[in-house]
Amino acid sequence: MKLSKKQMLLVSFMLFSLFFGAGNLIFPPFLGQNAGTNWPLAISTFLITAVALPVMGVIAVAEFDGLDKLASKVHPLFAGVFTVLIYLSIGPGLGIPRATSVPFEMAVAPYLPKESSLKLFMLLYSAVFFITATWLALTPSKLVQRIGKFLTPSLLCLIVFLFISFLLKGHTAVAAPTGEYIKSAAVFGFLEGYNTMDAIAALNFGLVIATTIKSLGISDKKQVMSYTVKAGLAAGSILSLIYLVISYLGMATSGLYPIQDNGAWVLRCIVYDLFKETGAILLAAIFTLACLTTCVGLITSISQYFSGFLKRVSYRQLVFFISTFSFLVCNLGLNTILSISVPVLNMIYPVAIVLIVLGILNKYINDNPYIFPFVTRATAFVSIIYSLEKMHINVPLLSQSLHYLPFYKLGMGWVVVALVMAACAIVYHKLTKTQQ
Repeated sequence: MKLSKKQMLLVSFMLFSLFFGAGNLIFPPFLGQNAGTNWPLAISTFLITAVALPVMGVIAVAEFDGLDKLASKVHPLFAGVFTVLIYLSIGPGLGIPRATSVPFEMAVAPYLPKESSLKLFMLLYSAVFFITATWLALTPSKLVQRIGKFLTPSLLCLIVFLFISFLLKGHTAVAAPTGEYIKSAAVFGFLEGYNTMDAIAALNFGLVIATTIKSLGISDKKQVMSYTVKAGLAAGSILSLIYLVISYLGMATSGLYPIQDNGAWVLRCIVYDLFKETGAILLAAIFTLACLTTCVGLITSISQYFSGFLKRVSYRQLVFFISTFSFLVCNLGLNTILSISVPVLNMIYPVAIVLIVLGILNKYINDNPYIFPFVTRATAFVSIIYSLEKMHINVPLLSQSLHYLPFYKLGMGWVVVALVMAACAIVYHKLTKTQQ
């Protein structure tokens, strides 16, 4: 059996929508505004962590039939702890609440009357948001039709309409790069891709896409992987185009608007210049659709995972629990959520990158049982020390010693450590084989 072109397109649209949420909207224009004339260099490395790695993650997880099986290549205990940590951080602990807070605070709150109670409106908005997300997540078998057939095309049409309108009547002025983008545009473009959280999300969505393809009648493992790769490449291509479009908007107007805390400010300014007050509806629709599809995918994948080993708790009960918990967390406010996200991402993102890369290379290194544990543990060690330091928690001797690593201050010290440990694992494996 084969999937039709229409089915393949719907699956690809579904994967794109699962990825494209809050961070995907606010960070690319922020990068463009800060990078200015260095935009080409910054966006090229941004696409590595925001597109290439997520697509690789989907393929790797589908190949291993789940994140827990991929992570078990390191150690069973690590697999359990890391998998739960990933699902909680990308889900009700951080990812889902952020995806709900962003559309309200960036596309709704600024247009409310000054005397309005933001907490009350946020409560009402998030209630409607999560009721809708819960309804969609309760029937995962219909996600392909609902997301791929309606929500994703609607979102893409709105973004294309905004971009064409800007090209026809928008004002442009490109400024020089600012801050770290003056000398390290490539490095900070790479790190900015962390904030989309897509490489982590890919560790959830890989199994969702593989399961979706199987539900369409494909049972052969090779066919499932083939269609997963095709869906990943198609979704990645759409993601790349959208990132180029919205980061270009930030770059093209970098000389017009002052730099704020995130890229939502730039989008608001552009939309207001193009459509005045009525543009608020367009911006709110773009943000809400993007974040809704991501939340539905996260609620679905997390509920499916935990229902697999929590035998007494059904999928339906987990959907309600995750939605309710996320509803409570999101009402803490976007700034609180974002302040938590940076150290968490610095801690787990490098480990996720290493697992994805090793997962893709598994068929070439499968005979070496030391590469996964050596590289992953060392990467986790450096990432944890770096994250603690960013939270102003210094570990005696270790914090100072790690500063000698190349690019450590930029958050990239783990790269050299990972490469060195991979070499050590190869040498150690050869030595043990020789002794045997």
